[in-house]
Amino acid sequence: MKSKIIIALLAVVTLMSCNSNKKENSETGEQVEHEGPEGVVMLNELQREALDLKLGSFSMRNLTTMVKTNGEMQVPPANSAEVTAVIGGNVRDIRVFQGDKVRRGQTLAILEHPDYIKLQEDFAELASRLEFLEMEYERQKELFENNVGAGREFQQVKSEYNSAKAKYQGLKARLQLLHLSPEKVKEGEISNSVPIVSPINGYVNEINVKVGTYAGAQDMLFEITDNSEIHADFQVYENDVHLLEKGQKVHFTAANIPDKELTATIFAIGQEFEANARAVHVHASLDETVPGLIPGMYISGHIHTDENYTRTLPNDAIVSEGTKSYIFVLDKEATETKHEHEENHADEDEHAHDETHAEESDEEHAGHEGDTHQGEEGEVMAFRMVEVVAGMQDEGYTEVKLLNPLPENTQIVLNAAYYLLADLGKEETEHEH
Repeated sequence: MKSKIIIALLAVVTLMSCNSNKKENSETGEQVEHEGPEGVVMLNELQREALDLKLGSFSMRNLTTMVKTNGEMQVPPANSAEVTAVIGGNVRDIRVFQGDKVRRGQTLAILEHPDYIKLQEDFAELASRLEFLEMEYERQKELFENNVGAGREFQQVKSEYNSAKAKYQGLKARLQLLHLSPEKVKEGEISNSVPIVSPINGYVNEINVKVGTYAGAQDMLFEITDNSEIHADFQVYENDVHLLEKGQKVHFTAANIPDKELTATIFAIGQEFEANARAVHVHASLDETVPGLIPGMYISGHIHTDENYTRTLPNDAIVSEGTKSYIFVLDKEATETKHEHEENHADEDEHAHDETHAEESDEEHAGHEGDTHQGEEGEVMAFRMVEVVAGMQDEGYTEVKLLNPLPENTQIVLNAAYYLLADLGKEETEHEH
């Protein structure tokens, strides 16, 4: 970057020196050609390219009370899941890779263990016994109601039936948690393995198992994150918390896209301090969908605690001289006057050339080649210096107050104002001499 700037400045100095030499070495038209009105800088196309000159207009920005902050990207608790096994088992198969996109209910891995078989056998056996107990219960109930059977026998059968029914429901629920079909188990279909499935849609962030290892019920096998509702989680220190409100805007940049400013809106403010940092968490939702943001990514920015949008320009568009500040604007009138002067000068040269055509020498021919080179420098544009009042600064921009109104659609130089001022001072010095 430094080498590019040095090359650009050398090019500008060279071009300006060439123009200066043309002023000193010429006694007629060329001296007038490069002179402009007071406070106006003339630049040809090559000079503008060397400075990488940019034209634009004012931008409205909020330059009021501001709170600096940083944090990281996060997802809501409901959008992050740690997947574990309901009952421990040995890993037989892993069906996803880290970074894979998965849907809710998709199989991530397969576990196997004898306990799965035992659980299904117990359920199938209890299901058969429950059918018998239900029939016996209905029979004893009918006898009891008709005063035929003894109440004690009815109560005993009722107790056994209710107990078996509760155990049946419990085993059935455990099979469903293991994603096994109770109906198939009752029909005699026993499986020695169970699937581990994703509880949410999202991406696989972590895989903590290997084929053949034993996964306990307390072990985290996979971590799944749904980034569709990712938000910014900032930390604000206690001396600035009183300035915060829901709905305020946060302007920030992320580590992987530092050149783009993102915006978010505060939707929640923490109600307790972190013990060490003495800061509260502030959550803000993104104002637009931004691809490439992932949880844990570092972010930094600022919160505008009130709104007062004002006219601004980039810092490089404003230059100071003494106690005054200036900007440069495209002077269309001076530019058009310059072009008319060049056309008149060209007509005069052509007329003079016709009068001396018969006596043209090799030296004059070389002079015409020099005129062609001047034309290759491109169109000359005039930039007029305008005094302004510079105000607050923020993130590379400065508030600008005009002393006199500018015409609508005025084109303003957005950079290199310092070099334009330097060239203007150089021209004024040469004119004095």
